[in-house]
Amino acid sequence: MKVALLAGGLGTRIREETEFRPKPMVFVGSKPILWHIMRSYAKFGHKEFVICAGYRGEVIREYFREYESLNSDFTVKLGESKEIKFHNEFEEKGWEVTVTDTGQETMTGGRLFKSRKYLGKDTFLCTYGDGLSDVDISKVIDFHKSHGKIATMTAVRPVSRFGIVEIENDGSISSFQEKPKSEGWINAGFFVFNAKIFDYLNENSILENEPLSMLSKENQLMAFKHDGYWQPMDTFREMTLLNELWASDKAPWKVW
Repeated sequence: MKVALLAGGLGTRIREETEFRPKPMVFVGSKPILWHIMRSYAKFGHKEFVICAGYRGEVIREYFREYESLNSDFTVKLGESKEIKFHNEFEEKGWEVTVTDTGQETMTGGRLFKSRKYLGKDTFLCTYGDGLSDVDISKVIDFHKSHGKIATMTAVRPVSRFGIVEIENDGSISSFQEKPKSEGWINAGFFVFNAKIFDYLNENSILENEPLSMLSKENQLMAFKHDGYWQPMDTFREMTLLNELWASDKAPWKVW
C-alpha cells in the first residue's frame, strides 16, 4: 500500500528547530523524524511514500533528491563525468518517494485531497510527519479489512504530563502514580483509508474536523486501539526526549 505522510505544517510550538525547516525534518539522532516514520512503515513492507509537503517543502525535496550523497561516503572524479560512486549499502533500497507541494497554508485534509493523483484508487495508509509509535501496521490493516468501512484511525491513551497523587478523606496521601495513561482515547494518526475518503475532502478540509466527523456519523470510521508506545514531537521537551531515547538505544518505536 502507498503511504501518505502529512508533512507541511508550520510547527510553531517548536520554533527553535522549525524556523528554517519543517517539523518532519527535525532530526532524531542522525535522521529526520520523517525517516523514522518511513522506516517503521518499510518494516511492514510499505515502501511507496507520498510526502504531502508545504512549509519549507524545499528542505524535504533536497533531502530526498540528494539522499545518497547526504547519507553515504562517495567518490566523484571532478572534471571528467557526473558519475558518483556510493560506498554504503542503503537500508532504504527500494523505497519510492514522491514529494508533492500542497501549499504552505493548506490544512491536513486539503493536503490529502491535493495529493490524490499520486495515491491512486486503492486503499492507502496515512499518518502525520511528527509522531512515532511501535504500532503494528499489519494488524491495523487487517483490522481495516475486517470491518469494511471507509476509514480506520489508530487511537491511543496519552500519558499524563504529571504524576497522580491519591489523597484520602482525611488529607493523607496514600500513593503516587508516576505519569499514568489517561482513561480517554485520542487520535494518534496511522490511518487506513479507502479511496472513498476523497468524497469527504476538498482543498480546504481539516481532516480531523468535518471529514472524520462525517465519517463517524455515517458509521464509516473505526478505531484501532493501540496500547503500546506513541509519542508526538510537538515541543522542544519532546524533541529532547526522543533524542535521548534514541541515543540510549532504547527507542520504543524502533521496530526494525
